[in-house]
Amino acid sequence: MKIKFFIVALGIALTVTTISANAQKAYTQGTINMSGDMMGQATPMKDYFSADSSALSFQAGPATIKILTNAAKTYLAIIVDVPSFSVKKAAIATPDEIDQAKNALPKFTFAPTTETKQISGFNCKKMVATDAKDKKTYDVWVTNDITLPASTISDLYAGAGGVPIQYTSFNRGQASVITVTAITDEKAPAGTFGFSADYDKITLDDLKAMSGGN
Repeated sequence: MKIKFFIVALGIALTVTTISANAQKAYTQGTINMSGDMMGQATPMKDYFSADSSALSFQAGPATIKILTNAAKTYLAIIVDVPSFSVKKAAIATPDEIDQAKNALPKFTFAPTTETKQISGFNCKKMVATDAKDKKTYDVWVTNDITLPASTISDLYAGAGGVPIQYTSFNRGQASVITVTAITDEKAPAGTFGFSADYDKITLDDLKAMSGGN
């Protein structure tokens, strides 16, 4: 089963979006469609969000993966559904595991540039992010066309001066470029921000073991 993508996606869930103080459209709930490169494969992703919850979903081989977080980023669950193998697992991260994932992320400072362009219909400006840990730099394209609720706020890009539309996500030493392709008012289907009782609750270590430790 190709479920090792969840490690990379966990980083995406922690770095998905931020909020801007100067916006034209304020979303309180909706859907963010994204495209990313995970483990060398182009992967479409969809993030349903509300004022207090986020559910990032994508397909990894035969597995459907859903990553649940709350607005405070104090809760994280990885839901794995593989119908062809009758697998239904819900891996719940401990507070320590969440803190470790956050601490492993870069610590950015941001410098504005004069470059602008449209990405997916959003008016974007380029910011240069510098990691205080290793001094590496990354281009971040942000927009002030919109605002998003606290459930989608990322500490990583909180100082970027807008909502990141094209940015880099990080996890376990791997970097992936993410591009937002659309943001809509599409409401999350019932049950999106949770999972049913027929899922086996396991630990993150159990889930890693299922994917060969990756």
